Amino acid sequence: ERIEILKDGASSIYGSDAIAGVVNVITRKNFDGGEANVYVGQYGKGDGDTETYSMTLGARGERGSLTLSAEYSKQDPVWAKDRWYSRDGSLGPNSTSATWSPISQNGSWCNPTQVDCSDSKQAVWKTLNAGGNPKNPNDYHVITADEFANSNEQMTLLTGVKRKSVYINGTYDFTDSISLNTDVLYNERQTFQQIAGYPFQSNSFGTPLEGSSAFNPVGQDVSFRRRLWEVPRTTDSQLKTLRFAPTLTGFFELGGKTFDWDVGALWNRNESIKTNRGDMSLIAAGQALGPSFIDAGGVARCGTSAKPILGDCRPWNPLLPYGVDSQGSLANQELQDFLFPTFTTRGVTKTTSFTANLSGSIVTLPAGDLGFALGVEHRKEEGSYVPDAFAQSGQSTGLGQKPTRGQYDLNEVYLELNVPLLADMAFAKELTLNVASRYSDYSNFGGTTNSKFGLTWRPLDELLVRGTYAQGFRAPTISDLYGGLSSSFESYIDPCGVKAPGSVAGNAACTAAGAPANYVQLGQGNLPCSTLPCQSGDQFVSGANPNLKPETSKSTTFGLVWSPRWVQGLDLSLDWYKYEISDMIIADSVDRILRDCYVLGNSERCSSVTRAADGHVSAITYGTANLGKMKTEGYDLGVKYRLPELAIGQFSIDWQTSYTAKYDEQGQNSAGDNIMIGRVGEPGLFRVRSNLGVNWQYGDFGVNYTARYYSGMKESCISLADGWCDAPNHMANGETDPLRHTGSNTFHDLQVSWKAPWDATIALGANNVFDHKGPLQYSAPNSAFAYYGGFDVGRFLYMKYTQRF
Repeated sequence: ERIEILKDGASSIYGSDAIAGVVNVITRKNFDGGEANVYVGQYGKGDGDTETYSMTLGARGERGSLTLSAEYSKQDPVWAKDRWYSRDGSLGPNSTSATWSPISQNGSWCNPTQVDCSDSKQAVWKTLNAGGNPKNPNDYHVITADEFANSNEQMTLLTGVKRKSVYINGTYDFTDSISLNTDVLYNERQTFQQIAGYPFQSNSFGTPLEGSSAFNPVGQDVSFRRRLWEVPRTTDSQLKTLRFAPTLTGFFELGGKTFDWDVGALWNRNESIKTNRGDMSLIAAGQALGPSFIDAGGVARCGTSAKPILGDCRPWNPLLPYGVDSQGSLANQELQDFLFPTFTTRGVTKTTSFTANLSGSIVTLPAGDLGFALGVEHRKEEGSYVPDAFAQSGQSTGLGQKPTRGQYDLNEVYLELNVPLLADMAFAKELTLNVASRYSDYSNFGGTTNSKFGLTWRPLDELLVRGTYAQGFRAPTISDLYGGLSSSFESYIDPCGVKAPGSVAGNAACTAAGAPANYVQLGQGNLPCSTLPCQSGDQFVSGANPNLKPETSKSTTFGLVWSPRWVQGLDLSLDWYKYEISDMIIADSVDRILRDCYVLGNSERCSSVTRAADGHVSAITYGTANLGKMKTEGYDLGVKYRLPELAIGQFSIDWQTSYTAKYDEQGQNSAGDNIMIGRVGEPGLFRVRSNLGVNWQYGDFGVNYTARYYSGMKESCISLADGWCDAPNHMANGETDPLRHTGSNTFHDLQVSWKAPWDATIALGANNVFDHKGPLQYSAPNSAFAYYGGFDVGRFLYMKYTQRF
C-alpha cells in the first residue's frame, strides 16, 4: 500500500535492529476488486531472463474484508564468462595479480624419481601432451601459464532465483469497537550458485596416485594437482518462510477521550535447506587412487587381480586432461557419482512474539492533545544449523561442519509521548516535542534502555524545521550467533612474508610460529606468490560467533522542509545526519587476524592460526566479531516539483541526493593505537549518490526517466603494476598504500507507459538504457570480480502488463 521511511535511529519505537532508521512496508488491506501483473525482461545480451506473475483479489463486506495475493517470479543466472570484466581471472593489463590458477583442469603431477616433490622449491609439475599416452612418463611436459585454469569460466555472476509466495489478510469486526486482523504469509525462495570445480592437491589430503594404480606412469606414489572441472561446485538453496500474525484491535471511551488498543501475536518460521555437490569424498578418493588393475575384459577395477574390491568402487586417473574420454576419466558419470556425493545442511530460525499496545491522548494542553503510546512485548528467538552426517564427518574436500543450536528471549516495554508546546502563534504555527523510550531485557545480553527525542517546529505554514537525537541497539541475529561455519579460499597478505608491505619477517612471533626469516608467502599449489594479496591454496573456515555482543548507536539529525507558497507544487528538503555505531558486528578477516597476531603482538589472536612446516598459513578459523566503531556524517537533499499542467502534458521532478561528508572506521596504526580511518570514496562508500526522476504524463501516455549518479571512487594500489597509481603520494590517515582513483558513473533508466481503455496499463522500459559500464575495481568491492557489485551488469529490457478488474 505504501512505504514509510524513518531516517533516525528508531530502536525506542521499533526495538532492536532499528539502529540507523526504519523502512516500514505497509501491506494492502480492505482491497476490493482484482489486479493481475505480468513482468518479463532480460539483459541485452540475451541472458538473465526474468519473469514475474502476480494476482491480488480482495472483497469487502459489512463486517470485514479478505485480501489474497499470490506471486511467482524467476530470474535465470548470469554467467561470469558472459561479461567483459568477469569472463576470465585477469583483472586487466594494469593488475600484476592477473594470473590464473596453476591447478589446471588438465591435471599435473610431480615425478618423484627426478625431484623431491615435497619441496615446493624443487617440485616440477608436468601435464600430458596432446594425444599422449598417460602411462608413458616421457609424454608429459612442464605445465605453462597458458594451461592454467580460468575458474571464472564456471562461475555464476548473478545468482539464479525462483520465488513463490501467497499472502492473505483478513479483517472481521466483532463489534463497532473490536476487530480482528490476521496476516498469513508463505514464501518459498530457491537459488542456484556455482563456482569452479575444486582445485584438488593430493598433498593437502595425503591421497597420492598410488604406485599400484593401473594409471600410475612410474610405479611409485606420485603427488598430483587437478582442477575437478567436470564437477563444478554447486549450491541449490531453498528457503521457506511461514508467518502467522493475528491481532485484536479496538478502542474505548474514557473521560471523554478515545483510546486505541491492540493485542497481537506473531509466529514466524524460516527453514533453509542447502544441497551441495562438487566436494569430493576423501574416502572414495583414497579407494579410486589406490590399487587398481585392468581385468581380462580390459576394464579398470579397484584392488588387485588377487583381491579385487567388491562393491561400489571406480578407479580414477587424475592425470587425464579435461575432455579426454578414456578409462578412469572424470567425465564418466559412474565415477562422478562414486567420488562426489551430495550433502545437505538444514537451518531453522523461529520467532514467537506477543505484544500489547495502548495509545490515545492524556490531557488537552493549550497547543493541543498530549498524545501517548505504550506497550509491552515478549519475544523468543530460536535457531539451529544441522549439516548431514557426510558434511559433519570432515571426510571431504569441503572440510567438516559442526551443528549449532541456540536461543534467547526478551521482554520489552516502551513509552512514547507527543507533546504539543505551541500552536497557531507568530513564528510558531506548530512546536511539538516527541519523546520515546524502550527498555529491553535480554536473557543473554542483559538489559538496555534506548531513547529518542524529537522536535518539530513550523515557524511558517510553508516551513518545517525538525531535529532528533536517538539511541539505537542491534542484537546479534540468531544467524549471527548460531549460523554454522563454512570454508573458502581467501586472498590475504602474510606480514611474515618478506615481500609484504611493512613486513615483519624474522620477528619473534613469526619465527616462533614456524615462518623463517626469509619466508616468501605461498599461494595455490604451494607456489611463491608473485603478487599480493595472494589466494590461499588451503581452505580457511569462517562463520557464526556465539560470543557476539550487541551493537549500540547514537544518531543526531536536523532538517528543513520548505514548500514556498509562491511556487505551487514545489517541496524542498535538506537534512543533516550524524551516526556513531559502537561494537560493530562485522566479518573478521584473515588480514586482520594476521596483523593483530604478528604485527601488534596480540597472542590471543594467534591461537586461530596454524602454519605448515614450510611456514605458510595452512589453516585459520574466524567469524563475525564486534570489531571497532563507525562514525558517519552527511546531508540529504530532496527536490520535488509538480509543474502546473501544460497543453503538452503534466511534468513532475523528484531529485534526491545524499552527500557523505565523513565515514570513519576505527582501526589501528602500526603502533597499535586506535585511530579513525577515513573511508569516504572507497568502493561502496560514495561521497555523492543522486537519483533524478522526471515524469511526463499526457492523457493516457506517460514517460518516466531516471538518472542514477555515483561519484568517483578510490582504492588501494597494492595489487597494481608500478606507475598505475594516480595518487602515489596520497594516503588516508593510518593507511600505508597509495591510491588509485576512478571517475564518476551515471546510469540512465527509461520507461514508457499507456493506460488502455480496458482498465489496463502497458509499460515498456530499459534499465541502464545506454549500456553504461562501470570501471574496473581491482579490489573487487561487494563482488567476487573486479567490478563494484552495486553497478548494473548491462542493459536490461522489460515489459510490464497490469490488468485491473
